[in-house]
Amino acid sequence: MKLNDLRDNPGSRLKSKRLGRGIGSGKGKTSGKGVKGQKAREGVALNGFEGGQLPIYRRLPKRGFKNIFRKEYAPVNLGALAKAIESGRIDGSQPITEDTLAAAGLVRGGKVAGVRLLAMGEIGRAVTITVSGASASAIAAVEAAGGSVTTTVAAKPAADAA
Repeated sequence: MKLNDLRDNPGSRLKSKRLGRGIGSGKGKTSGKGVKGQKAREGVALNGFEGGQLPIYRRLPKRGFKNIFRKEYAPVNLGALAKAIESGRIDGSQPITEDTLAAAGLVRGGKVAGVRLLAMGEIGRAVTITVSGASASAIAAVEAAGGSVTTTVAAKPAADAA
């Protein structure tokens, strides 16, 4: 085989449509852009523009509230933690921290304020875990297995029913 024998696979390269090459080409004169006007020009992006009519994003009422100070916590389930310990990604005899969980690949998401331990699944051995938060059932499950959970973020006091 020589360099001059090399060819692309048939159909792998599409020929570009040649615009503005006469009426016989099917894309002559206005090149498929219609006639004049703002949208016939190059580089026009009119996203949400409705020709002077009030756009739909301004006609519809705004609802709700977005708390800009909200903290997102990455969830880690007990089942996933137990599986990581069994597979050897985490050493169960050492204290487990948020950094340990992230290094083992259990924490997903870029901007998270911490890790919250949840009770889906079971853990069969005693482990010492330090995380930002944990559900009451997750803490109970770990303590039932002989371990302990320490949370670094204080839990909100429950609203007392009057």
